[in-house]
Amino acid sequence: MKNAVVTPEGDRIRWVELAGEEPARVYVHGLGATSPAYFAASATHPLLAGRRSLLVDLLGHGHSDRPEGFGYTLEAHADALAAALTEAGVEGAELIAHSMGGAVAIVLADRHPHLVSRLVLVDANLDPRQPVPAAPGSSGIASYTEEEFLAGGWAEVRDRVGAHWWSTMRLAGRTALYRTAVHLAAGTTPTMRELLLESKIPCTYLLPEADGPLPGAEALQASGVAVVSVPDCGHNIMLDNPDGFARATAAALARD
Repeated sequence: MKNAVVTPEGDRIRWVELAGEEPARVYVHGLGATSPAYFAASATHPLLAGRRSLLVDLLGHGHSDRPEGFGYTLEAHADALAAALTEAGVEGAELIAHSMGGAVAIVLADRHPHLVSRLVLVDANLDPRQPVPAAPGSSGIASYTEEEFLAGGWAEVRDRVGAHWWSTMRLAGRTALYRTAVHLAAGTTPTMRELLLESKIPCTYLLPEADGPLPGAEALQASGVAVVSVPDCGHNIMLDNPDGFARATAAALARD
């Protein structure tokens, strides 16, 4: 376990690091998750092993600190991640980022392009979402006020998301979880999709085959983003089909 101070108040991001060759690979988890739990098997898979790998927990999640005064916008998450990567001596990294982490990775690549050489977005959030009561994920959490969520809404979310997601979501600070979900649902300006369309960094977007075509795929592909469907999986592609995920990710990282 390694760490870096990423805010003026001394808050620390922590990550599990696997030794290997440069350039580094950086794995970034989704909302209410933690990178070591979601990506350990992928980082050590025969098709992906051997590279220096940082399995990072964003502020408010997993092993990292949970500051109450942090804003938890996507931009703030990206800047904190940039500070951690800079402290770790990482430059030109290959980012493999899931769901909310993919949104953070897009913003990181826009704000700190020297830190990123390639993006693999794993069913990442590209567009704003309206708050929807009782919906899964960020839109459901964002349907509460912060006061409602902290006063007991979190328990309703716990009961809805199920034991698997709650096993890592319970590690997140409740304020952090709420604010991150609200800002993820609201998105960025320009939107994450618009940032990706303008990006010059090579990128592959992985999605579950069962979801059907990705909305806006043609425009993404025209801008240079490869869109790849992975069979036999749901949203958590790396957990549902580890071999399929490793094959798709290895191919994405080998693209010219």
